[in-house]
Amino acid sequence: MSDTADPIAAVPDSSAKTTLDINDILRILPHRFPFLLIDRVIDLTRRERIVAIKNVTINEPFFAGHFPNLPIMPGVLIVEAIAQAGGALLLTEVEDREGKLMVFTGIERARFRRPVVPGDQLRIEVEVKAWRVTAVRMEGVVYVGEKRVAEATVTCQLVDRSRGRRDPAGRSEEAPE
Repeated sequence: MSDTADPIAAVPDSSAKTTLDINDILRILPHRFPFLLIDRVIDLTRRERIVAIKNVTINEPFFAGHFPNLPIMPGVLIVEAIAQAGGALLLTEVEDREGKLMVFTGIERARFRRPVVPGDQLRIEVEVKAWRVTAVRMEGVVYVGEKRVAEATVTCQLVDRSRGRRDPAGRSEEAPE
C-alpha cells in the first residue's frame, strides 16, 4: 500500500480481512504521540472485529511516574488502546472522518489481570457487539503472548469535531459552515 493510499479502499467487502500499518493508522485516527496507543493492525474484518498490536517500551512517557523503579502501564491506557483499536475499525466506515471524532461514552466490566511492563507486546482483540451509524459497543480483550492481561466493554460515539470546541470563556463555538 502506498503512503497516499486511502486505508478505506484497502478494506474490501465485509468477508475479507486486511492489515494496517502505522501510516494507515495515522490516516484513520486523530491520535498522535504520546497518546497513539496502537502500532499496527494485524487483522480487520469490517464491522465485526479488529486485532491490533501495541509495542510497550521503556520510552513511554507514563513510565516516568507510573511507577519510578517499577514501571507498569496504567490500566486506563490499556482500555484506551481497546477504544483506539475499535475507533480504527469504526472510522474505516466513515467517509468524512476528518470532521469527526470517536469519543468514549462508557466503560464497563474493566478487569486488569496482570501488569503490563516495558518489553511487552499487547495484542488487542476487539469484537463489535452493537453497531449503529454513529455509535458502537465493543468487547476488548488484551493479551501478552497467550496470557490475558485486561478486558473491557467500551461504548463510543461518533461526534462532529466542531461540537466540542469552546472559546476561552468556556462557551460553545459554532463551526463556520
